[in-house]
Amino acid sequence: MNTNNKETTCDLMIIGTGMAGMAAALFAARQGIDTVQVGLIGELGFASGLIDLLGVHPVAQGKVLDDPWQGITRLCRDEPLHPYALLDIASIRESLDIVLAFLTTSGYPHFTLLQRNMEVLTPAGTLKPTYAVPHTMRRGPSALADRSSCLLVDFDGLKGYSARQIALSLAERWPELHPVRIGFPDAKGELYTEHMARALDVADSREKLVAAIRPHIGTAEVVGLPAVLGMYRTVRVMEDLQQGLGVPVFEIPTMLPAVTGLRLREIFEQRLPAMGIRLFFQQRVMDAQRLADGQWRFDVGRTDIDFRITARSAIMCSGRFFGKGLHADRHGIRETIFDLPVVQPKDRAAWHHKDLLHREGHPINRAGVAVDGQFHPVDANRQMLYPNLFAAGSILAHQDWKRQKCGSGLAIATAYGAVRACTRMLD
Repeated sequence: MNTNNKETTCDLMIIGTGMAGMAAALFAARQGIDTVQVGLIGELGFASGLIDLLGVHPVAQGKVLDDPWQGITRLCRDEPLHPYALLDIASIRESLDIVLAFLTTSGYPHFTLLQRNMEVLTPAGTLKPTYAVPHTMRRGPSALADRSSCLLVDFDGLKGYSARQIALSLAERWPELHPVRIGFPDAKGELYTEHMARALDVADSREKLVAAIRPHIGTAEVVGLPAVLGMYRTVRVMEDLQQGLGVPVFEIPTMLPAVTGLRLREIFEQRLPAMGIRLFFQQRVMDAQRLADGQWRFDVGRTDIDFRITARSAIMCSGRFFGKGLHADRHGIRETIFDLPVVQPKDRAAWHHKDLLHREGHPINRAGVAVDGQFHPVDANRQMLYPNLFAAGSILAHQDWKRQKCGSGLAIATAYGAVRACTRMLD
């Protein structure tokens, strides 16, 4: 152990810095819970910025949903073990309302149609259903619906994004897409979206970008650009571009990791400490032990143990394989922090279907930790394992958030449920 390690105590330990972990920290702060949060901060950088509630159900039929709320009601009836089934609709709505209000007051408002999903463009030129979009993407779905004449801009040196590919892919659905490639102001060689976004936080760069785009406007009624329109000052960047170009502007998501996720990450990083959350970012839980009095002791560090944290309760939002909450090897899938039971196929041969693009998805995608109605992890007999341990987010079993298009919604709603249950336990 590092001899400089520090010891601290708290009422709640949140493990994970993806959307579930950040949402849990926000909900805990609103409840006034003394909270420590630990995790590798890179997770949220892979967020698209979109908030998917439920976009597809049933997955096997590939049915794209117009009304996600009706979809959730049917999903809970069809799949009673799905994590959404642990919450009522009012609780799911409230959880989303809290997060959306937080983002608005943080200068990064999101837009919804309340009862309906929207279709947004992807960098591959496909369409994706989602519930809430950043204000920077707001005009995209309406321009698509109206088939407005649209100038699609991309930049020399920006990899993984092609306005021409998007226009060709959507030629039948949206024939009035007109791609153009230009140089980004004061940049040469390979471009990186984060550098571009930070550059556009500066007024001079915005003026140069407007000057570069304006000669190509023609009869375009709207302009679409990759998601690089500012990091901290997106509202001002949008206002200046739209005023300078004389038409509405919207962003299109880029390949991950993306600016949209970095914006969210930096908002939570900056605002949570002011709300009382103690952050131990770029750290990981190296060991977890349950003490004789029922509390949890966590050894935290990077390579050595730098901190020892004793907590009355814990919420595990550690994610799946990418977040390192789950680990798969030749012997099976295991949960990496508490060694909890993992719901999974009986053997590795059943993890995947032979068809890579199988309509129902692969069984391994529904592996995870099962919980009871209070978000306590349970064993194979659905018996609660620990009264002061909770789980939320993508590590939960019986869901396939990628195919169901419910990633952020599921993360936020289950974090809300876990914090609510934890609050009752701590009282």
